[in-house]
Amino acid sequence: MMTQAHADLRQMNTFGIAARAAVLVMVGKTADLDALAVTPGFETRDWAVLGGGSNILLTGDVNRPVVRIAIPGLKVVAEAGDRVLIEAGAGVMWHKLVMWSLDQGLSGLENLSLIPGTVGAAPIQNIGAYGVELKDVFDSLEAWEISDGHTHTFSATDCAFAYRDSVFKRDLKGRFIITRIRLALRRNAPVNIDYGAIRDVLKERGIASPSPRDVSEAVIAIRRSKLPDPAEIGNAGSFFKNPTLPIKHYEALKAMHPDMPGYLSNGGMKVPAGWLIEQAGWKGFREGDAGVHTKQALVLVNHGNASGAQLKSLSERVRTDIRERYGVDLETEVNIW
Repeated sequence: MMTQAHADLRQMNTFGIAARAAVLVMVGKTADLDALAVTPGFETRDWAVLGGGSNILLTGDVNRPVVRIAIPGLKVVAEAGDRVLIEAGAGVMWHKLVMWSLDQGLSGLENLSLIPGTVGAAPIQNIGAYGVELKDVFDSLEAWEISDGHTHTFSATDCAFAYRDSVFKRDLKGRFIITRIRLALRRNAPVNIDYGAIRDVLKERGIASPSPRDVSEAVIAIRRSKLPDPAEIGNAGSFFKNPTLPIKHYEALKAMHPDMPGYLSNGGMKVPAGWLIEQAGWKGFREGDAGVHTKQALVLVNHGNASGAQLKSLSERVRTDIRERYGVDLETEVNIW
């Protein structure tokens, strides 16, 4: 466990927001959490828990302790036929886990390639991309309860996964720190290429019978063509969730906007938030260093020295405009500190 006072957080959030933590603690194992809980100055356990910083917007300095989870570890836990149970520490970068799984000859994570952030954050968000969600391969996780230091095991049912959602964003928000997760992967499972863009890339490359690595490489190419690299321009990926509208609401909008895309989801019609934002004229918008990406309207960007407050203000203006134009309330996907 390492502790640093007045720590600079700029390199620890992918928006590249200049902010400081009153104190930063790096946690490398569950025992560090136990020790921290009885350390003078930390016993109130009013901590801000940080992973890879890829899904947060800092709107100012953080005056409570920032606890960064850096628990390592990747291993195979058990095998039964072609089913392989793997375990990963919460501090492992998600894409590193995907590449490691491919190196082990395993399939199941290839569609989730290049998603930023850490393993520990993945279940909270139920990360998903290109036809696959974490819940599709999830087995269980271990989490440390902040109030009493007890470690609990959560099954997929316990996690109550939904679209970009889990119990850790709702009823249990702020109550647990995920320390490791277990996923059930396969050695010979068919790949998922239902997503049109993946099929297009594979066709362009002349690949008729794709391997999991072929799919992974196709997904990486798609993501790099659409989404900005945080190393080049600050961002946290998709800033808003895609809204699911009641059928009648969707049909009314469709009558006015015939080219509006949508697809059935949980009894409603899911509409790309990026399409709504782009149609409203926000794509490429910039005010100072706060802006909307020129290629993907769902992504807010920091062109250099935007503050978190400026980006938050921009997001609120976008939300208000979409509500007034379409009667649609966009939900923020990024956590705002």
